[in-house]
Amino acid sequence: MGAVPSTPRSGKPPGDAAEYLMSAFVGEKPYPLSSEFWNQLLELPLAMQWPQDRVLQACHLFAQHNYYTNHLAKILIHLVWSLEDLLHESSRSLTSYRKSVNAAYVSSVFLKFIIENSKGKFFEDLCLNLDQDEKKQNNLPTDQSIEVFIMQGVLSFIGALNVSPQSCLLHHELLNLMLVAMSTQLCSGSSPTPKDVHPFIDAAMHQESTVVASTVHKLFLNFITRPRFPFDDSTYISPEGNQLGVLQRVGSVAANFVLLPYYTFNYLLSSSSESARSLLAEKSLFILLVLTHYRKSVAVESISSDNLGDEKSTTYSTENSSFYENPYCKALENARDTQFDRVDIEGTAHYGPLLRLPFASLFDTLGLSLADEASVLLLYSLIHGNSDFLEYVLVRTDLDTLLMPILETLYNASRRTSNQIYMLLIILLILSQDSSFNASIHKLMLPGVPWYEERLLHQISLGSLMVIVLIRTVKYNLSKLRDIYLHTNCLAILANMAPHVHRLTAYASQRLVSLFDMLSRKYTKLSELRNDKVLNVEVDQTGGVIAEDMSTEIHIYTDFLRIVLEILNAILTYALPRNPEVVYAILHQQEVFLPFKSHPRFNELLENIYTVLDFFNSRIDMQQLDDEWSVDKVLQIIIINSRSWRGEGMKMFTQLKFTYEQESHHEEFFIPYVWRLVLAQG
Repeated sequence: MGAVPSTPRSGKPPGDAAEYLMSAFVGEKPYPLSSEFWNQLLELPLAMQWPQDRVLQACHLFAQHNYYTNHLAKILIHLVWSLEDLLHESSRSLTSYRKSVNAAYVSSVFLKFIIENSKGKFFEDLCLNLDQDEKKQNNLPTDQSIEVFIMQGVLSFIGALNVSPQSCLLHHELLNLMLVAMSTQLCSGSSPTPKDVHPFIDAAMHQESTVVASTVHKLFLNFITRPRFPFDDSTYISPEGNQLGVLQRVGSVAANFVLLPYYTFNYLLSSSSESARSLLAEKSLFILLVLTHYRKSVAVESISSDNLGDEKSTTYSTENSSFYENPYCKALENARDTQFDRVDIEGTAHYGPLLRLPFASLFDTLGLSLADEASVLLLYSLIHGNSDFLEYVLVRTDLDTLLMPILETLYNASRRTSNQIYMLLIILLILSQDSSFNASIHKLMLPGVPWYEERLLHQISLGSLMVIVLIRTVKYNLSKLRDIYLHTNCLAILANMAPHVHRLTAYASQRLVSLFDMLSRKYTKLSELRNDKVLNVEVDQTGGVIAEDMSTEIHIYTDFLRIVLEILNAILTYALPRNPEVVYAILHQQEVFLPFKSHPRFNELLENIYTVLDFFNSRIDMQQLDDEWSVDKVLQIIIINSRSWRGEGMKMFTQLKFTYEQESHHEEFFIPYVWRLVLAQG
């Protein structure tokens, strides 16, 4: 495994040659960029099987010797050169493909080991610097860092070459290499600081706008089209017949040539084309999320003084932090539909490369993949960051394509992560800010909801289903998660929907009034507990804290109850004739409002509800019936009298309008969240 004096003679068997060359690669002798050693290393099938301990030994040796061999930088440079050859070759040779795949794969393994075992925060162990003489001798740009050169080559290739049966595996390896290279973020804290060093992702941020746009475009297309190409070993991996290449020899166990960075290759080479195509789409999605959510912090200069006088120093404050512009985030925000471009119609000049995406295909793909948490995050990024895509979603007549998987996921909240639930609720909150959306969902009828198990839901509007699922989510949260933020988002969505509610079903109406009942019971229980504490606990520091905590929680539930009352008020004020079932539910459970009739926070809102109750109770009392009352008879009276309802005596309140605003330091949530998704699915 040590260093060797020279490259092997061509007469050596392929297996011995691969062993010899790999030992030289991890050894202590540096091979210059121009050495024939690199071609021999990367062109060989490298048909080797090493046990795990030997793989780790090779990684340790490589990391130790890389300080003065710079072999990591050199193999990455050769990767870029082989990619450039592929881009410029009129007919791309199998040898060039193999060299590129092997270079990307071997680089990933050793790069991953060095990053994971780096001793410093600045990743000096990568040793990405070459002396100026060697750069000049090999026509490398002397004014450009190695990492910028490497990322430019990799990103340019990804953006320029379409995925095909011949290039599919290479694209996959390059995406995997990028994930490994950008994983230095895992070594930093949750809040970016100017001292953070991420060589490769920072290099990606310094690429030309054309490279950025083409990369984002290709990553989106990979996600949308989900290439179905199976990995056929006869294509290019092993053209010599029965000589197996390194990637074919890698199996599901760790006792093979190298440790797998993120996946098991047996799975990649499985007979299922669905598995193969989803892996490429998945990696593309991860890269897209990592790039668009990255934020590079800027050092802030401030004036400080010491005993020697005033001097200028560079300090950093999280509260006052600022960030460099992320070109990938900007590209996502500026993407336009291939079928329609508002900028063109308005005659506004467009600066920079225009990124066009097929919004229709993107919409459909997202609808099919929202069970995946990463796809949910991409949908959030699009509707929050790209006004054109949000507008496109809002005018679609088949909103159930997106909303049904979202509602099904919320229905199964106990099987999902809290972050996924948050993102889905924020998506619904953003959509509910649009009045046309709120009107459309009540017009779209669903023949059935097969995943809803509590009862059969036939011929129900999408809007009614949303109300039912959101209330169910609140109840689940109240019993399990007890997260105030989740409560607030659910109620905010319902409040935005309320003025536009149309023919809410009996079950949805009943659940809405029951929501007030449930929250009121919690409020009453907390009030009683607080009173007991005040009476039974001595007034000391601990008792004071308990009472203060309860008072805070009571205040929160007071706000929740008020929002529910405002929701009911909005329906009764703006849409009563269209919602007889809501009136029936209020009449049927009117006793739940009585304890709060004189409450100072609720009395003005309850006045409207009691105005409605008085009107319809009097109409019911005037009816002379020979037989017993039934639901249908009461409902019929409500429908008839709704026609003469004029809202007399009702107080008009300002409509509640909740909007979503991203936190000022949202990177503290999104960067760790993206990497958790990468690692969880890796």
